[in-house]
Parts: sequence; structure tokens; C-alpha cells
Amino acid sequence: MASLPDNAASLNSARADTSFFGHPRGLATLFFTEMWERFSYYGMRAILIFYLTASVARGGLGFTDSKAGAVYGLYTAMVYLMCLGGGWVADRITGQRRAVLIGGIFIACGEFCLVVPAEMAFYLGLVLLVCGTGLLKGNVSTIVGQLYAPGDPRRDSGFSLFYMGINIGALISPIFCGYVGERISWRLGFGLAGLGMLAGLIQYLVTSRHLGSAGMHPASTGNAEEDRREKKKAIRGVGIGVAVLAVLAALGTSGVVELNATMISDGLGWCLLAISVVVFSWLIFFGNWSPVERKRCAAILVLFISSALFWAAFEQAGSSLSLFAERGTDCHILGYSFPASWFQSVQPIFVIVLAPVFAWLWLAMGRREPSSPGKFSLGLLLGGLAFAILIPAAYMVVSGSKVAPYWLVGTYLLQTLGELCLSPVGLSAMTKLAPSRAAGFMMGIWFLSTSIGNWLAGKAASMYSSMPLPTLFGSVAVFSIAAAVVLAILIKPTVRLMQGVK
Repeated sequence: MASLPDNAASLNSARADTSFFGHPRGLATLFFTEMWERFSYYGMRAILIFYLTASVARGGLGFTDSKAGAVYGLYTAMVYLMCLGGGWVADRITGQRRAVLIGGIFIACGEFCLVVPAEMAFYLGLVLLVCGTGLLKGNVSTIVGQLYAPGDPRRDSGFSLFYMGINIGALISPIFCGYVGERISWRLGFGLAGLGMLAGLIQYLVTSRHLGSAGMHPASTGNAEEDRREKKKAIRGVGIGVAVLAVLAALGTSGVVELNATMISDGLGWCLLAISVVVFSWLIFFGNWSPVERKRCAAILVLFISSALFWAAFEQAGSSLSLFAERGTDCHILGYSFPASWFQSVQPIFVIVLAPVFAWLWLAMGRREPSSPGKFSLGLLLGGLAFAILIPAAYMVVSGSKVAPYWLVGTYLLQTLGELCLSPVGLSAMTKLAPSRAAGFMMGIWFLSTSIGNWLAGKAASMYSSMPLPTLFGSVAVFSIAAAVVLAILIKPTVRLMQGVK
């Protein structure tokens, strides 16, 4: 093992590099790792709700909208919830670098399980995908933050570039996986998503030398003996967790305990709320944190709630808005009929075009740049307006007409503008506000907000057939806009809680 000075020199060398558009070369490694992981995730997600609701004769599972929404929300919520566990495992056991590698292997195996024509293999694949994404997603972002020294002005711009990698993967995956899934075979679409993750793993292994020592080791307390004890306790905790899940799965499969997707999804909602309350109570009131860290954690709580509400609307792109695309939108352009899943490439196109503009804009504004809470408020407002413009289209669909594609394109444009105000800014803010000795865990906390948003988005999809569309879309719009107004009022108090972090 390298000595601490060698590790520091390696990291400083990686940070000093400017060969990737003025950023460390290691950012390119993480850029492409995340790009292929997002190819896998969004390729699978692009066809998931269609696969769940398609009839058995069409190769699907034939679920009702209510059950499909529950499964979709449960899966996407658990994907981000497991980022919390993945960050904890990285901090205590593996370090971020190994966690990313193990997570990528799990993801590839999960996608290939979905290719197997058996419902049990489908659920096993979802479990592997959840665990793999939990290990990979948050820890990649944490390593990005480590590539920049404290106070490095390139950090926000670097996260915006990293965010482009996410969206390149999200752009191309629905085009390929969506076409293969809808027009050829759902299972082959999932297999193509798995090949994408394999490509990302190969790239990660070949180019990881550019990361220096970033993410190589678990977090340290400064006491080697204490670190070993913490690692042993963490390994025991993981073992107990796996055993409990195995027992529950066995009881549910054997019929000893009655379990169904809707019941599990509802229970998850309460668990997400309980986890959030416990974690933030510990961070703000009880943990061994300094006064400055407590105040910054309170600021994180404000951003956390705002993020959850934003993603509750945004993540309907893969659920209720996908059903709207399939059932209520005319999927023809110049006489060509395209798969409904292709609409999920619209947002990434806008991000790729606009992300460099936002990266430049934040730097160009200098001292006039809005604070993180200010950007979040604007993001929520835009997310609410995105659903507000769909209300007239919803009335037309209810009356029996199919609407033109530009209704959804306009919605996705507004959502993307909101996303660029909130998501990369939130990732960057977390790396600055989080206590350094719990960086991976805190990034997992951040993705917990996305988990809650995905769960709420799945709930909205489960009401697609039971609630009038104008009411569904109108409710989302009103709630998001109201949240934006409340956050705008709280901007100054939240900035004070950030204790000088810009």
C-alpha cells in the first residue's frame, strides 16, 4: 500500500492536470464511466413501464397500470435509496473506487438477468440493479468532488461537464434500447443495456490511473485500530442486512408471508420518511458534529426537501409521461412512426445543448451568481410550469384526441431548464457542505431525496388510469410552484446556514 505522502502527491498531481477541457484528466474517466452506467439505467428505464404494462402475448408482464406504477416506483426509488448504503459501504469498507467497480459488475449481471424469460429472474435482476447502482452512482460523484481541491473555482463547471456525460448516456440509450425493446424484443433491449455497462467497466479499469489516489481508501478516523473496528462492524452489518433480505424473500416466495408490489411500495414510502427523519435528526441534533457542520447539515435539509419535490415531478418522464406518450401522443414525424420511448431522449438533448451554456453562465455571472437555494427555487418553478402547460393537452386526450409531439417536447424543455438549475448544483453543493469524514454517506443522503422523488413519481403513474389527467398534471404543477415560492422566502436563512460555502 502506498504511503500517505505518496497518496497525497498522487492526488495533487491528478488535481493539477488540466488536459480535459481545463479539468483533471480523471474527470474524463468518471465522465465515461457514468455515461455508460446511465446508458444502462436509462435504456432499461425507457422500456420498463411499457414492458410491465404490455400484454403477455406481446412479450410483456401484463401488469395493470396500478401494479406497474408500484413496481416502477419501487425500483427507481430503491435505486437511489441504495446510494445511501453504497456510500456507507465505501466509507467504511471498500473506498469509492472499489465500490464503483463492484457496482458496475452487479449492474451488468442485473441487466442480463432481465433477458431470462422468467418472472423470478426479472425480480432478481431488479435487486442486482438496485444494489449495483447504489454502489456506483453516489460514489462516482464523490470521486469527482475529490478531484478538486477545496476552493477550486473549476468545481461547479466540472460537475456541469460531468452532468453532460450522464445525459449523453441518457440520450443514446432510449434510441437504441427503446427501438430494440419496442420493435424487436423487450428482453433484447435489456441485454443491450447490459452491454453498455460492460463497456463502461472496461473503460473504467483501463483509465483509472488518471484518478491518482482519489477514492482509493475508506474514510479514516486517524486511528488505525479504530478504523479496523469500524470496518469489521460494517462488514457484519452488511452480512446481517443480506441475511434479513434473503429470509424475507424466502418467506414471500413460499407464501408464508403475503407480499405484493403495491404493499411493498407503500411500506417503502414510510421507510423513506422514517430514514430521512432519523438521519437528519442525527446530523443536526445528536451526532458528533461541530456547530458549523450542524448548520450546514440544516442547509442540506432545505435543499434535500426541495430536491425531493423537484424529482417527484421530473421523474414522471419514465412513468406517467411515458404512458401519456404511448397512449395520448401522436408518435409520427413526417410520416415516420417512432417508438414512444424515444421521447425520453428529448431531455438529454436539451441538457447536452444547454449544460455548457449554464456552466459558462455561472462563471460569467461572478458575484451576481445566484446562491444554491436561489437556483433550486428557480428549478422548482420551471418544473411546475412544465406540467402546467400540459393541462390543455390532457383535456384534449381525455376528449379522445391524440396531441402533437410538441406538447411533450415543451414540457421536457422546461423540465431540463429546471434540472440544470438544480441537479449539478446540488451535487456540487453536497461535496462542499458535507462533513469530509462522511463524504460518501452524505452523497448517499443526497440521492435519498431522488429516491423519494422517484417513489412519488411511481405513485403518480399508478393513478394514471384512476385520476383524470388534467387533475393529475394540474396537481403536480400547483404543488411544485407553491414549493418554489416557499423556498424563495427561505433563501437568505438557508444561505446563512451554509456558513460561507458558496
